[in-house]
Amino acid sequence: MKAITSRKHPSTRNQVMRTALAAVLLPLGAQAAGIDAAAPVDVVPETKVEIVGKYENAFRAEQASSPKYTERLVDTAQTLQVIKKELFEQQGALTLTEALRNTPGVGAFFLGENGNTTTGDAIFMRGFDTSSSIFVDGVRDIGSISRDVFNLEQIEVLKGPAGTDNGRGSPTGSVNLVSKKASMTNAMSTAITGGSGSQKRVTADVNQVLDEERGIAVRLNVLAQDAGSASRDVVENKRWAIAPSIGFGLNGATRVHLDYLHVDQNNIPDGGVYVIGLPGYTSPDPTRAFITDGKKVDPKNFYGSASDYDDVKADMATVRVEHDFSPTMKLQNTSRYGKTSQDYLLSAFLTSAANLRTPNSADPNTWTLARSLRTGKDQENKILTNVTTLTSQFDTGAVKHTLVAGLELTSERQTTWGLTGLGTLPAANIYNPNPDDAPTVPVNVRRTGAYNEGEVDTQSLYLFDTAKIGERWIINGGVRVDHFRADYSTVALTNNVLVANRFKVGDNLVNGKLSALYKPTANSSVYAMIASSKQPPGGNFTVSGNVNSAQNPIYDPQESTTTEFGGKLDLLKSKLSLSGALFRTDVKNEVEQDPIDSQWYQTGEKRVQGIELGATGELAPHWLVSAGYVYMDTSVEAGRNVTASGENSLTYTPKQSFTAWSSYDLPWGLRIGGGARFSDKLKRGTDGAIGTPAYTDSYWVVDAMLGYRLTKNIDLRLNVYNLTDEKYVVAINKSGYRYTPGVARSASLTANIGF
Repeated sequence: MKAITSRKHPSTRNQVMRTALAAVLLPLGAQAAGIDAAAPVDVVPETKVEIVGKYENAFRAEQASSPKYTERLVDTAQTLQVIKKELFEQQGALTLTEALRNTPGVGAFFLGENGNTTTGDAIFMRGFDTSSSIFVDGVRDIGSISRDVFNLEQIEVLKGPAGTDNGRGSPTGSVNLVSKKASMTNAMSTAITGGSGSQKRVTADVNQVLDEERGIAVRLNVLAQDAGSASRDVVENKRWAIAPSIGFGLNGATRVHLDYLHVDQNNIPDGGVYVIGLPGYTSPDPTRAFITDGKKVDPKNFYGSASDYDDVKADMATVRVEHDFSPTMKLQNTSRYGKTSQDYLLSAFLTSAANLRTPNSADPNTWTLARSLRTGKDQENKILTNVTTLTSQFDTGAVKHTLVAGLELTSERQTTWGLTGLGTLPAANIYNPNPDDAPTVPVNVRRTGAYNEGEVDTQSLYLFDTAKIGERWIINGGVRVDHFRADYSTVALTNNVLVANRFKVGDNLVNGKLSALYKPTANSSVYAMIASSKQPPGGNFTVSGNVNSAQNPIYDPQESTTTEFGGKLDLLKSKLSLSGALFRTDVKNEVEQDPIDSQWYQTGEKRVQGIELGATGELAPHWLVSAGYVYMDTSVEAGRNVTASGENSLTYTPKQSFTAWSSYDLPWGLRIGGGARFSDKLKRGTDGAIGTPAYTDSYWVVDAMLGYRLTKNIDLRLNVYNLTDEKYVVAINKSGYRYTPGVARSASLTANIGF
């Protein structure tokens, strides 16, 4: 804790559909004769460290990392996308949020509400917040942090309810990050990057075999970054991190991995840009209607204070033991302790009639807005968990079974302290804000004595059975039972008196999954799947003892059910993977507030349904591609519609999204690549704000990459982002007062050095 003295592109649904279908289906028509009839492969090959040089089919993964997924991706009856490091490294993506641009319809679309700004990986997926459903090597990762990709092998995005796989969580999916681990390969590499926004970044990855016979190896990944923002004034993104790993018995029947991760993040956060001039904006004060015609502000404008900060420290220690009893029976046990602390101060603003302090003058140079909200957060998250999974294979007659049974024991704690002494700032000029304005009330951040603390203990049992009936049919069923008990303590400061309250809650959550998959050929499948997910009131740690609250534990858990029908096809000797799915998710028991009597009722029901298409792999020798398209039709089936536009749909959910990236290696050491992303308009929520935009415009963004092998050990890569310098909105807050502008045209140059 510190003490401190766009242009809219004309695009129709049909146009985007044609683009997506062409990207996915044309290779199918052209290469149908290349279907490989080889038998399915059940074992994932060992990951090799290859930073420099040519790699074959680097975008496509054969299988997910989790032992709960025993089949190849082509034989997995659910939308599961694996984003490999070779893909996001080509793109120059540095954070999880940036890497997730490779899966359509997933992003940080929501900026916050009531002056609060979302920080860390605030991910929305298929219409719902997925921030609390992020996992590292299969273990839940809690805390508000912007996760860097320097220590990741791949990112696995599971779409649809993951309650059977992971327990409580988002109705529409989860994200699993697969860490780099020590392996039996000697390698050393470093990457040095400089670019727009004063970007300076260095990473290093060293793997060393210590004992070949005993299978002992060590690996070290390190990161140092000091960068501003190419699109925003004042904003800073500074962090350093270290991730050592040691492995024992890596070439034997018993393997042990010891991993540690420390991240230290020191940022100046971004509170957003004023929405004046965006489509749909009008003056919040009828007596000053001339403001309606105000021009857009410079997207680089910073309306906070240079004294704002977002400091995060995260530590994660993991022990994983794997033992092969036999070729048909394997045990995996993972133990982890994690701790994340966030110390945060951000200046924000509201632009209601009272806060929009403009005189009765049509001169824009005199228009100001009150920076009336300084928000602070002093929060600590801890997690201690142990996960044991036993995988066994056996036959019952003509049916071949793969049984996965597991026990998960988890204890999570979150403590949030109340703060005072945040100070106040003078009003900011709308078109020329000064982040160096001295506070009108000095800043002296300190704890008040008030706090909220929640501790959740969960015991989980799960069982999956994959039954192969002949060569054509695969039936998968799973069930998970979570028993949780939560102990909450609150100490509130009321009239300078601390008032304590404590209560306990507990419940059982039962989720299930069932699928049937048919294989027309060895490398294709069609399937049907139904799965469920549940989440108790308040999610993780926001349960409230207040009767009139959405977080009151008297309510039933939120329940969701997803049905999915799809097909997958591996072409060109399994070098190119195509997928398509129709899905529907129904969510019930949503708790919402009645605008008339201000009471909360558990009457909400929501639905999101649509189609998703994907293509990943090698189109031809040296030609790689990753592409995806999703169309989502969302609706409020019962309860209150909360979009500011009044449309019956979900907020912060683009109806259509498209993403594509492709690269080609030329014979003389030159690599060319590029991609495009489309996101449909976002409909924001409403809290009675007047005059703010009801939605943001759709947009296209085009990026490019040029790589060159300078020597045997040195590759150079130039990335250019937003080639057309498109002006677009990435995220907007609930009231519509503030938005996050998209990345302006910018560039970075990276030298990859490997031995």
